[in-house]
Amino acid sequence: MQRKVEAVRNDDASEWGWFLAWLAVGACLALGLAALLTVGVVLIALAAVAAVFLLRRGHTNALVGSVAGVALPFFYLAYTNRGGPGDVCHATAGGSTCTEEYAPVPFLIVGVLLFVVGFLAFLVLDHRRKQGAGSPS
Repeated sequence: MQRKVEAVRNDDASEWGWFLAWLAVGACLALGLAALLTVGVVLIALAAVAAVFLLRRGHTNALVGSVAGVALPFFYLAYTNRGGPGDVCHATAGGSTCTEEYAPVPFLIVGVLLFVVGFLAFLVLDHRRKQGAGSPS
C-alpha cells in the first residue's frame, strides 16, 4: 500500500512538472510574439523546439499549461503600467522623465483569466485521468 501511495505522489509531482514546463513554453511563445521585431523569432523557435520535445515526452493533459503561460506577459504589462493610465513622471539626476502608461487593469484581467482557465483546465483533465486510471476495465 505504501508503494502505491508513493507512486501516486510521484505521478502528481510529475504532472505538475509537465504543467510548469508547458507554462514556460506558453510564456516564451507569448513573449516571442510580443517582441517579434527584436528577439521574437528566437523565442518562438525556442518555444517550438520545447513544444516538440514536450509533446514527445510529456503528458498531453499538461498542454493546457501553455494557456496559463500566455498570461505571464500580461502580468508583466500590468506591472510595468501600474502607475497609469496617463503620464507618469519620475525624478532623475538631471531633472525628471515622463512616460505615458496604459491602464494596468485590462492587462491584469486578461492575465488572470488566461491563468485561471489554464490552471482549472489542467485540474479537470488531471482529475479525469486519475478517475479513468482508477476505474476497473
